[in-house]
Formats: sequence, C-alpha cells, structure tokens
Amino acid sequence: MSPPDLSKYELTTARLRLIPCNDDHLDGLNAINSDPEAMRYLHGVQTRAETKAMIDRVKCRWTELGYSWWTIFELSSGEIVGAGCIQNLRRGGGASPEVDLSCPLEIGWRVRRDRWRQGIANEAARAMAEFAFTRLQAAVLYAVCQPENKASAGVMVKLGMHYRGIEDWYGMKVTTYTLSAEQWQALS
Repeated sequence: MSPPDLSKYELTTARLRLIPCNDDHLDGLNAINSDPEAMRYLHGVQTRAETKAMIDRVKCRWTELGYSWWTIFELSSGEIVGAGCIQNLRRGGGASPEVDLSCPLEIGWRVRRDRWRQGIANEAARAMAEFAFTRLQAAVLYAVCQPENKASAGVMVKLGMHYRGIEDWYGMKVTTYTLSAEQWQALS
C-alpha cells in the first residue's frame, strides 16, 4: 500500500514551505528537537528515536485528521528551519498518541536556534492560522507557552491573539492566548 498523498496540506509563504512531517525530515527535525536551547520551554530535548516516534504519530494524524505538524523549510536554502502545528491541546502531560478531539485546536511552532529573530515563526504562524480558519473552519485557535517564554508569547501577540491568562494544559500552568475566526477575519 502506498503512503497517502499529503501534498494538499503543503503551505507556501514568501520565504517558507511547510510540508507535513515525514521520514525524510528526521535529521533536520532531530537537530532542532535535540537542541537544549531550542527545546528549553518545550518538553525538553528528544532523542533521535523519540523524534522518529513523533514523526510516526504525526503521519497518522495527518491521514486521520487532516492536520498535525509541518516541517518548515526555508525556500532560499532548502534547509529545515523549524516545525509548526495545528493540533488538539491536551490536559495531561507527556507525549501521548491519543488525540482528544474535545480539546480546542492549538497552533504551535519551534524554530532552529540559528534562525531565531528572523520572523520565521511569525510567517509560519500566519500560514498555519489561515489553514486552520479557512480549510479546517476552526472557530477558535489557542496557543500556549511557558510563562517565561517571551519570544513565543510575542509571536502570539503579532498573530493578533488575545491573552486569556494562565491555564492548565499539558499537565502544567501555561500562558494561554486565543484567536477567533471573527478576529482573524477582521485582521485579514
């Protein structure tokens, strides 16, 4: 059986191409996921095997749900510079293969350290939000980060998201922002 064609989920911006995560992306994603600074505010570094397991979960979610994690490529270099997602938030902690469809959709990102402060997360987030609101018909998007992660919160603000407060997601207290479809339309 041949793998499903996920090219319909690819997104392109002025500088980036977002491609659903697949096995060919393992080395580039693992370089980000194993960097302690890039993963400082996430769930800590991942081994190569953990990154491979993540890719396997993500491939299934793309097939089953039509959304999950993209690998972010820089068009000018062809290099993997980050990853971003539309996924369902979780109440509990740890990596879980289970998706709770009763939880709201979340937008998220991570960027390779040598590409920080270049607007990559902002540009990717705009493309992913457009995907969520137009293709998935999302009513609202959430974004969460550790309270100390000012850079990620800054991306949320630039995206037009609104601060909700500190809430319980992923088994911890996190800064939470939201953006409704109506608010997104007003920004467009």
